Amino acid sequence: MMDVLDVLWRLLAVLLAFLVLPLLVGQAEHKAMAHMQGRVGPMYAGGFHGWAQLVADGVKFAQKEDIVPDGADRRVFQLAPAVALLPYLVVLIVIPVGDGDLVGQVVDAGIFFVLAVMGVGVLGSLMGGWASANKFSLLGGLRTAAQLMAYELPMLLAAASVAMAAGTLSLPGILDAWQWWWLPWQIIGGLVFFTAGLAELQRPPFDAPVADSEIIFGAYTEYTGLRFALFLLAEYAGIVVLSALTAVLFLGGWHGPVADTLGWVWTLLKTAALAFVVIWLRVSYPRLREDQIQRVAWTVLVPLALLQIALTGVVKVVIQ
Repeated sequence: MMDVLDVLWRLLAVLLAFLVLPLLVGQAEHKAMAHMQGRVGPMYAGGFHGWAQLVADGVKFAQKEDIVPDGADRRVFQLAPAVALLPYLVVLIVIPVGDGDLVGQVVDAGIFFVLAVMGVGVLGSLMGGWASANKFSLLGGLRTAAQLMAYELPMLLAAASVAMAAGTLSLPGILDAWQWWWLPWQIIGGLVFFTAGLAELQRPPFDAPVADSEIIFGAYTEYTGLRFALFLLAEYAGIVVLSALTAVLFLGGWHGPVADTLGWVWTLLKTAALAFVVIWLRVSYPRLREDQIQRVAWTVLVPLALLQIALTGVVKVVIQ
């Protein structure tokens, strides 16, 4: 009976985080962009500081008609938002928040598990673009597939460097082995991992698959109402997952002052700081062209990831 209650408690905690944290990121993006770009719209809804902007967006999406194009593959079209969103819920289960039992489920090959499941999430955009019977949506889906293939490799190589340093693929095991001097040691891999994650989430400046000025809104052009809202929620959930993984792998996760009691606070603070960086990049840099996106992956990130692996191997040999 205690085992069942423990499982239910962990699932409830993960589900609560999945429902709350992406919404907080969405609200933070509205406010940060309003201040950084002088946008007045998001500061009005509800009165004080536009506190009800997210609620207003939710009501707006709920009121819109759910339309499926006549020539669309209905089953794939309707399934795509769920494929884009649910994998991030699964990933949250294995991300450790604090020392000890503050993790949904310990998976021995945790790094491979999270990278594989995150790749499935990106496929939701590809499914939506292919099934929409719209040439702009199809083009957006093809761009999504190209980015997935290009940026999955440097992301995997950067994560492999941390696994090599810790001698384990388990996320809690990596945190148990983590030392403060890993920050400068693995900084190159951290930058590669974070940048590749931005590209997989199609966040600016890597948002060519959803370029509104070129292909309307890419794979999501034909989506309306709550189905479109699910794609937006998947983007914010992806930001939470990417920020949390970067914090765990490269910033020490729960390590910090008074980690025994406040470790979970350090994990959340590091995740929040990285999520703010994601928002900051959106308002700071212009969109890259498709050829520039591919060039960054193959000529910059992959060589840097290989350099980080070589550096990790040298330091491990010297230590041993």
